[in-house]
Amino acid sequence: MQVMKKVLFLLGLSFLFIGCMGPDRSNDLVVIDAGHGGHDSGAYSGGKKEKDIVLQITKRLYKELKSKGYKVVFTRNSDRFLKLGERTRIADHKDAKVFISIHANAIANKSRYNVVEGVETYFLQKTRDERSQRIAARENASVLKGTDKLSQDVIIDAVLNGPKIIHSHKLAIDVQKGMMKNLRNKYPDVKNGGAKPGPFYILVGASRPSILIEVGYLTNPKERARLITSDYQKRIAKGIAEGVDKYLDNRKQQQGF
Repeated sequence: MQVMKKVLFLLGLSFLFIGCMGPDRSNDLVVIDAGHGGHDSGAYSGGKKEKDIVLQITKRLYKELKSKGYKVVFTRNSDRFLKLGERTRIADHKDAKVFISIHANAIANKSRYNVVEGVETYFLQKTRDERSQRIAARENASVLKGTDKLSQDVIIDAVLNGPKIIHSHKLAIDVQKGMMKNLRNKYPDVKNGGAKPGPFYILVGASRPSILIEVGYLTNPKERARLITSDYQKRIAKGIAEGVDKYLDNRKQQQGF
């Protein structure tokens, strides 16, 4: 009887230890993409370049995901430019569970620099929303040089139907919620731009759930000042990682993913 009690006690401790460690993420690989790079600086305002800020955030996200047990692969971890196909091909070749591309936003209208702000997460989908179209056009410019409009439409139409879009939408919602939760714990006035559809071609090539995150507007002085701080960057990274957790846990429960 005493032996049985000891066995049950040890089993209980084992289950408690495993529970404290959290879910096993060792088979879950995430590909993270820092937008732009090299000759392509992306948005530029107040002396700050999009390519530098998003690389810093992506490196913080790498640490967050690794601490949770994920396998993580960068598309770039230095200041270099990659073509569209190179970025998404990495996600497919590595058999990633999700693909996350990180960017920072900007507007051209100087009179609205202090007004337009917010954190947004996009999934691939055509939209009639003019603001989403403008943002996508700016981000697409560097990866679609030399591609005519008809070819672009053919590319995006080819992937708009199927489970990838549905799962990408769910991933976008979970990641957006994670970021807002972590940011608003300290910065309650952060604007929630929501999870939205957008025709971003960086999301076309990867055949798995894919999202593009706009972490804020470099043209907004308040948001730019926050985006260059380690605290704000860490909160964004933590929120993204928590969103990935939620998405994958839900999918595994629902579909045995």
